Amino acid sequence: MADRILVVEDDSTIARHLERALLAQGYEVEVAATGHAASDRASAWEPDLVLLDLGLPDVDGVEVCRDLRAGGSTAAIVVLTARTEEIDVIVALDAGADDYLTKPVRLAELLARVRAHLRRPRRAEGRPDILRAGDVTVDRGARRAFRGEAELDLRPKEFDLLALLVGEAGRAVTRDRIMREVWDEHWFGSTKTLDMHISALRRKLGEVDGSADRIVTLRGVGYRYEPQ
Repeated sequence: MADRILVVEDDSTIARHLERALLAQGYEVEVAATGHAASDRASAWEPDLVLLDLGLPDVDGVEVCRDLRAGGSTAAIVVLTARTEEIDVIVALDAGADDYLTKPVRLAELLARVRAHLRRPRRAEGRPDILRAGDVTVDRGARRAFRGEAELDLRPKEFDLLALLVGEAGRAVTRDRIMREVWDEHWFGSTKTLDMHISALRRKLGEVDGSADRIVTLRGVGYRYEPQ
């Protein structure tokens, strides 16, 4: 069965262009021009991925994202918008988006992102299900993570990112490796989405300032998780 993609876009020209491109890749595609229509269609059709514009005519796309997650949708949500401010990226990711692309975007990059998010997570052979570093525990089998006794509310890519870093606690993990293992082995293009996911993960781990960072930035290399 082909993967289902819901395109939420009020610009009919852009919507038709995306629909044709995705249909040509073999996906099932439906289009919604408003936020309310998107929520209704997502509930009835259960797409595997949602391409979501933020500037919708009835409600903000961020609210649509929150509604989808509150309704239990596990679809990958890729924001595709003209908004370029970092705060917009952070708000969208916190609302439940998995990725954030700004218009105009190259079709090849968009399709690569779609393939990456639709790819089933591959379980690494020989790695334990339970990972621990300091007071953080990651249960890969149950896809749950805890700081002490408190469960962390993580989006799918945030969980995968934390699992990789905690599994390599104390060791450097390159940006290339993160993009390859958390996103897609054939990933190309901007890695800004990684930086935004790192920022969101730091906030959810309860970090306040740079001196308390568990996730250390290694400039020009990647990141290292330091247990507290």
